[in-house]
Amino acid sequence: MSLWEALAILAAGIGAGGINAVVGSGTLFTFPVLLALGYPPVIASISNSVGLAPGSLTGAIGYRQELRGQKGRLLRLAVMSCAGAISGGVLLLNLDPEVFERVVPVLIGLACVLIIVQPRLTGWLRKHRPARRHGGPLLPLGVYGAGVYGGYFAAAQGIILISVLGTSLDEDVQRINALKNALAFTVNATAAVFYTTFAAPVWPVVGLIAGGSVIGGYFGARLGRKLKPFALRGLIVAVGMTAAVQLVVEQL
Repeated sequence: MSLWEALAILAAGIGAGGINAVVGSGTLFTFPVLLALGYPPVIASISNSVGLAPGSLTGAIGYRQELRGQKGRLLRLAVMSCAGAISGGVLLLNLDPEVFERVVPVLIGLACVLIIVQPRLTGWLRKHRPARRHGGPLLPLGVYGAGVYGGYFAAAQGIILISVLGTSLDEDVQRINALKNALAFTVNATAAVFYTTFAAPVWPVVGLIAGGSVIGGYFGARLGRKLKPFALRGLIVAVGMTAAVQLVVEQL
């Protein structure tokens, strides 16, 4: 690995850590860089997942104030995130990567639609059913599905998570974003342990992404906490649609 390649991976890690703390989809910073440098897709995905775990922890810590009062909810949903991440890891190591990558743009697009309609959808749901503190019986399944997605490919799992949480919980968008960061860390950490045990990450790449993502996660969390709800939703949709277009173009 040359110096310029190392700097490119480090810079991508910083960008990924920052955008993961604010929105999600940081993998779209790092994964294309690794592919451009010649790393095979599966190896790139594995190394990326392990490297981003420390940065997602930084982002979660940055939102610790908004996590207050959500301990019970977080613990219950974290179990589903952990199970989903393991399932996603098994899929990555045993299935053709192209199978899942083909549906990724569709999943991201649907998640962005949910972000846009979430305030009105939440209002409609509140009129037709009592508010549910724990999000209802489908929320754990949605979190599990997001964990499967995050354990397999990781790109935009934060967008999917925040859309699932936002349409299920009666909470402020910043508290939802804090919960999203904590659950994303659970997925990334579980996937990192899984891949370290059953696969072969490229450790120099892991170290560079990890260092960059810690820096980016810290500053990204500070920025995200200052955004107004409308601005945060707008940024989520913008990043999500960019991610979807990028993935479609890469498959052409």
